Amino acid sequence: MNFQDVIAYFEEISDESVVNSNKRFAIGCEYSYGIRLPVIRKLAKEIGKDHDLAIELWNHPYHESHLLATMIEEKEKVTSKQLNEWVYSFYSWDIVDQACINLLVDLPQARDNIFIWCESEKEFVKRTAFSLIAVIAVRDKNAESEYFDKYFPLIKKASFDNRNFVKKSVNWALRQIGKRDIECNRKALDVAYEISQFDDKACRWISSNAIRELESEKVQKKLS
Repeated sequence: MNFQDVIAYFEEISDESVVNSNKRFAIGCEYSYGIRLPVIRKLAKEIGKDHDLAIELWNHPYHESHLLATMIEEKEKVTSKQLNEWVYSFYSWDIVDQACINLLVDLPQARDNIFIWCESEKEFVKRTAFSLIAVIAVRDKNAESEYFDKYFPLIKKASFDNRNFVKKSVNWALRQIGKRDIECNRKALDVAYEISQFDDKACRWISSNAIRELESEKVQKKLS
């Protein structure tokens, strides 16, 4: 399937009701065909990995083409230049999270860039840093508990950022680390209680939400 085939298919199944639904979930995109994520995932499986097509799709100004690009990109062919071009053009929380899940988690250079992206003034670049930490915590089963220690200072610092899509990703990162094992749970809760001491709206929200889940009977039973 080539670029024209994909676009023709998107146009054929476009649905304005999905576009309107996405807006209610704060999925901000200027151009959209209105196609649900499971349909895009199914198409990605049919296409397989294709670097050249991924580039073409990313350069097409539609939300669904960007999502599909993150799913079919060949991780071995992603350059540092391409990685930064994509990340610094992120415009919506879902494209951030899908890129982290589908591609960035498998890129060593993306993990290195967490320490750069977390300082960005751009909301969705900063979200990328913490969404990626959350995805790593879920997906990297081989990482030792100590691997995540380096992320706690970043989480504490970013907890003062009251921007909605940043604070939610910071909270996500903290909770996912805290659900890995008993040691990570203890450390994450220590960080959450430390954050809770600050007189800041985002800090209070992040900490209370994390503490509630990480101390819950469900999580504690699973970890024990």
